[in-house]
Amino acid sequence: MVTTDKTIDKTSATGGVRPADRRRSIRVLIADDHAIVRQALRAVLEAEEDIAVVGEARDGREAVAQAARLRPDVVVMDVAMPRMNGVEATTRIARTLPATRVLALTIHSGGDFAAALRKAGARGYLLKETAGSTLIDAVRTIRRGGRLPSFTGATGGDPPGPERPAGGEVLTERERQVLGQIAAGRTSREIAASLGISGKTVVNHRTHVMRKLSIHNVAGLTRYAVSRGLADPVGPRAPR
Repeated sequence: MVTTDKTIDKTSATGGVRPADRRRSIRVLIADDHAIVRQALRAVLEAEEDIAVVGEARDGREAVAQAARLRPDVVVMDVAMPRMNGVEATTRIARTLPATRVLALTIHSGGDFAAALRKAGARGYLLKETAGSTLIDAVRTIRRGGRLPSFTGATGGDPPGPERPAGGEVLTERERQVLGQIAAGRTSREIAASLGISGKTVVNHRTHVMRKLSIHNVAGLTRYAVSRGLADPVGPRAPR
């Protein structure tokens, strides 16, 4: 979790909405599926006179909707969230709200992971254990149109090859496709319609992926896929 290295006043620590005034020139939306993390981020950010937290979101879809409604300057975005992960949410916000900048928060680091976020349109990422002062500096830098050093060298590269988990079994191309869409927050029904396969086949592929990776929940699959650039942020969705 982002930690604070400075004293926070009682008003901001309550998590209540503080009215924006003219001094609070940077409007921030916080997106994280854990309430305690959102409260901590709000407390750190609103301790600053030039930053106002104008809204919160509990998942990627809510983040996209709130960003469209509130038009914040910066979205502080958790990457691994339910319903829609932070990479897809960042892609949608960057595409529709070019004036809104996204700062990603994650427990992961690495070139492939940074490249996926940069491709989605984020301006940088911080690890969740980052000190509060670093978060504040990052928000200000991104608001000014800058990028963070975390993107240094994150230029992407060749498409990822077959994944070879610790057990030595390679994910098939279809398993990679299913994994990518799971990480993008799609349901089994949506994945089946997108790939032209049955829902039962999707479940079978997911089971095989979990066994090969020794990961046993969707959150873990999402973190794995995003960290390796396998998340599918822009693939087709089934009609609703």
